[in-house]
Amino acid sequence: MTRTIDLNADMGESFGAWSLGNDAALLDIVTSANIACGFHAGDPDVMATTMKLAVEKGVGIGAHPGFPDLRGFGRYRMHLPLDQLGNAVRYQLGAAQAMAKVAGGCVRHLKLHGALANMCAENADMAQACYIAALEVDPELIIMVLAGTQQQKVVEELGTAFAAEIFADRAYNDDATLVDRSLKGAVIHDAELAAARMVKMVSEGAIVAESGKRIATRIDTICMHGDTPEAVEIARAVRVALGVAGIAAKAFPYE
Repeated sequence: MTRTIDLNADMGESFGAWSLGNDAALLDIVTSANIACGFHAGDPDVMATTMKLAVEKGVGIGAHPGFPDLRGFGRYRMHLPLDQLGNAVRYQLGAAQAMAKVAGGCVRHLKLHGALANMCAENADMAQACYIAALEVDPELIIMVLAGTQQQKVVEELGTAFAAEIFADRAYNDDATLVDRSLKGAVIHDAELAAARMVKMVSEGAIVAESGKRIATRIDTICMHGDTPEAVEIARAVRVALGVAGIAAKAFPYE
C-alpha cells in the first residue's frame, strides 16, 4: 500500500498593494493551504482570491490565525489574556469561514501562525485557549499542530481530530520546537537539503533535531512557509523526493 502525507503551505499573506509569495504556484504543488486571516497578514481581498484559487485547485483550506501584528508579520511575541486570545482566534476563524463559503469551499482545518504558534508549542494553557475557542466555533475542525510539542499534547487531551506537522524549511531544537529565526541556520533555503530531511523524517517517523537527536512522533503533514523566497522550489523538491521514496502527497484526513 502506498504511504501518503499531506503537504501544506502558509499563504494569503499579501496585504493591499504589498505582495508576498507565489500562492498560485504553491497551490499547484501542495494539498493544504493555511490562509492568513488579516491579523498578521492578508486582507479581505487577498483572502477571497486565495480561497477561490484553493477551491479551483482542490486544495484543502485552513484558517491561519496569528497575533494582531501586521508590522512584525505575527512574529513578535505578545502576551494577551487567555480570554482575549480566544476571541482573537474566534474572530479570525469566522472571517475565514465566511470567505471560504463564498468561494465555494469550507474551512477544514486551523493552524496557528508565527509567534502565537511557537508560544503555544511551549505553553499548554495558551494552546488550550486557542483550540477550545476554535472548536466552539466548529467542533468538526481539524487542528494542525506542531508535532511533539505542547500543541499536540493539548489536542490529544481534548480528544479532537488533529494533524501533526513537521517543517521542511526550519531547524529543530531537542524538544521538537523550532530554532528561533534570529539564530543562524534556523531557516533552511536549500531545496535539496529540505527534501532529503523530509524523506528521512517521514520514513523514520521522527523529527531530527539540529543536535542529531531523534524525536519519535506522528507525522501527518509537511509545511513549507510561503514567504520563504525558495518556497516553490522547496515544495516541488519535497514532493518529488517523497514520490521517489514511495510516499504520495494526499490531503488529510486519509481514507
